[in-house]
Amino acid sequence: MKADAVFEGGGVRGIAFVGAIQAMEEANVEWQRLAGTSAGAVIAALLASGYKSKEIRERISEINFSKLRGKTILNSIPLIGTFLELMIHLGIYKNDHLEAWVDSLLLEKGIRTFADLPEGKLKVIASDVSNGQMLILPDDLERYGMTPADLKVSTAVMMSASLPFFFRPVIWKSKDLNKSYILDGGLLSNFPIWIFDTDNPRFPTFGFHFVKDEVNIDPVIPTPIHLFKNIFKTMLQAHDLRYMNDETIERTIQIPTGYINATDFELKDNEIEFLYQSGYTSAKNFLMNWDFQKHKEKRMKRLG
Repeated sequence: MKADAVFEGGGVRGIAFVGAIQAMEEANVEWQRLAGTSAGAVIAALLASGYKSKEIRERISEINFSKLRGKTILNSIPLIGTFLELMIHLGIYKNDHLEAWVDSLLLEKGIRTFADLPEGKLKVIASDVSNGQMLILPDDLERYGMTPADLKVSTAVMMSASLPFFFRPVIWKSKDLNKSYILDGGLLSNFPIWIFDTDNPRFPTFGFHFVKDEVNIDPVIPTPIHLFKNIFKTMLQAHDLRYMNDETIERTIQIPTGYINATDFELKDNEIEFLYQSGYTSAKNFLMNWDFQKHKEKRMKRLG
């Protein structure tokens, strides 16, 4: 079965997508086009370059997740260091380790820039907070005077995964030397399930979405740092609780993530395994009841 895939943003919880992908591969699903935000952009990029679920799982098992939270010397200074990072760099941590890791994996498949992928194969969502616009990469490169050959896929992924306040924004210079500050795609579209939609689709678009029962935030906000953290925790987790209409739900694999949050970079082995199995089981159960023709008929009725 041919299909498109759209992956939600969700930080380290993206491990669950790997289990879901394995279940899809076992059902002989062939990905035509892929899109994602944040962690979803990482998975979409690896799949678009030719990686399979087994390879991705092996590579993820080699990651030191704590390194993804790129700490600096200032981060070692309690409280004041974090405040200084926010004031100086507009984010607590660097995000360049993720870019380097994704770049190394893509290069093994011969992929560096978007020009190395088939046209339309991959779309990465980010947010240009300088201009107040959502970025769909590589589609929107033209308005920056750039082409797909000018942007590394790994850089686009880093942009998409730069959580506000948590990571420094990516300062991006276009060819005319204008600067833009780019942050997490989840600010504007954490789950762009609409991105491949047409009135009469030839094959389905499957969404991969996290389910969390409640928003877990700190009830006490003693400092501006705690306020910033609560802002982006609320933003990210509220995305998981937002209303999804029937048309979206029926084509979406909903994956429970328990108590695990997007920024839990100190995951234990049992938590990693839980996420993987949750994704695998969720996709298996979804496929048992999936019927593209029925979905398409319902879709046409809604549009008609």
